Amino acid sequence: MGKSGKTVLTDGELRTHWRAGLAEYCVEEGTVVTPAAQDFLREHGMTLRFRGAAGPYRSMTVTPIPVKDGKVIFQDARTGEMTAQKGEGMTHLRANLLVPKTHPRIEFRGKLDSLMARFIGAQVLASEAGKDALCRDLGELLDYVRIILAGEVKDETLPEMHLLGLDSRGIRRASHQVKETLGIDHPIPDYRMGRICAALNELRTAVREAELAAARAFLSEDGSGTRMDIIEGMNRLSSCVYILFCREAAHFYDRETKR
Repeated sequence: MGKSGKTVLTDGELRTHWRAGLAEYCVEEGTVVTPAAQDFLREHGMTLRFRGAAGPYRSMTVTPIPVKDGKVIFQDARTGEMTAQKGEGMTHLRANLLVPKTHPRIEFRGKLDSLMARFIGAQVLASEAGKDALCRDLGELLDYVRIILAGEVKDETLPEMHLLGLDSRGIRRASHQVKETLGIDHPIPDYRMGRICAALNELRTAVREAELAAARAFLSEDGSGTRMDIIEGMNRLSSCVYILFCREAAHFYDRETKR
């Protein structure tokens, strides 16, 4: 959970409740529902309800999968063929549209899922070290990963970027001009920096891997793309994690902790 309070609902959580015989699942307003969780809701007839801070529960709006003669009808995105069977090697791109699990967009979603787990792991280390400011900054970036995931799944344009108190241009400048902003040269990762720096550096590489997955999903060989907002968002996210790494190397969060 980041500072905005957003959480992520996975298919694993839903599966536990379904096995217990529960047909409804309730979450707080603002919860991000992963594509796999949406698939589970559709395929098992579960109802997801959101609870607002001061209002009643509302049901989640899920695009229904077409049904013919009592059977669910899927469509192969590659061939356009309609089928009542979803093969084990296929998954939902959206609604009833199926693609192979090796599809670049599905790979990208998996990278984002792994990335969120890495952010939470880094938050644990920061929290245990008493670095609440770092934990909050990590939470802010984690929330942005969730925004990217939701925007990709829903085919919605990402909102204007503003992370760590910086806009897109400010993020790029801060990540390039470390000496001017933090008073140190660009740090070279080293085990003597400690566990938090090591975790932040590992997180930076994980963001880069996810960024490359986004490029495979949305960019063509000539450099044009369908989701340049996601490409830019992933690039700036990588810069943001590098800024956190540099801040930790410069003992920025140590000074924040002593205040």
